[in-house]
Amino acid sequence: MASMMSNLIEYIAKSLVDEPDEVHVSEHDDHGRIIIHLDVAEDDIGRVIGRDGRIATAMRSLIKVAAIREDVRVGLEIGD
Repeated sequence: MASMMSNLIEYIAKSLVDEPDEVHVSEHDDHGRIIIHLDVAEDDIGRVIGRDGRIATAMRSLIKVAAIREDVRVGLEIGD
């Protein structure tokens, strides 16, 4: 399930940025919580965060809905 969430974040990020080849998504387990880490080109970081963090909040909401359905805990980190 977690890889599906990573794929969703990757898909969304690639559709937002100018340099889709620079989008990298990884995940790791942090004491029972899956952390999805999104890296994009430096010039594209604002695009995936959005004005007032709206896009980042929307992405977090999407993966949390999927996580609740699968009974797992998930977090999203963007950038370094």
